[in-house]
Amino acid sequence: MADRPIRVLFVCLGNICRSPLAEGVFRQKVEELGLLERFEIDSAGTGSWHVGQQADARMRSTAKRRGVNLDELRGRQVGRDDLHGFDHVFVMDSNNLHDTLYLDPEGDHSTRVRLFREFDPDPDDYQVPDPYYGGPDGFDHVFDIVERTSKAILERFREIYGL
Repeated sequence: MADRPIRVLFVCLGNICRSPLAEGVFRQKVEELGLLERFEIDSAGTGSWHVGQQADARMRSTAKRRGVNLDELRGRQVGRDDLHGFDHVFVMDSNNLHDTLYLDPEGDHSTRVRLFREFDPDPDDYQVPDPYYGGPDGFDHVFDIVERTSKAILERFREIYGL
């Protein structure tokens, strides 16, 4: 067993829809494989508007209906220290990528920051759409994206880390 956990961070704009969902789904997939002690999993937003708040009620409802509980998660803002502390930072879209890399002007940690959908078997435009201003179908669509991409990321980690 490794001497420290594999640290994974998911980032979106406000940390109330996409990134907490990714945190919850990825954590559940890791737990199902009995690997929870090998990981530290978190999420954050590039903005500060929702720090301390629960995930969006519509996202919590969608997740719960599909077997994932997000009730304990609270929003926080990504910071420069996250780039030093996390082994893998997955951002939900190109704006999040830009804003996260802005925290690393020297580019010391840029290889740790990647678009989440780079691992999606069906990546479309590599962006996880933000369902916040749309209807309920958008939340289910995002759940589908997050579920299959989380599975693909975990499979890749199993190869890389010999899990």
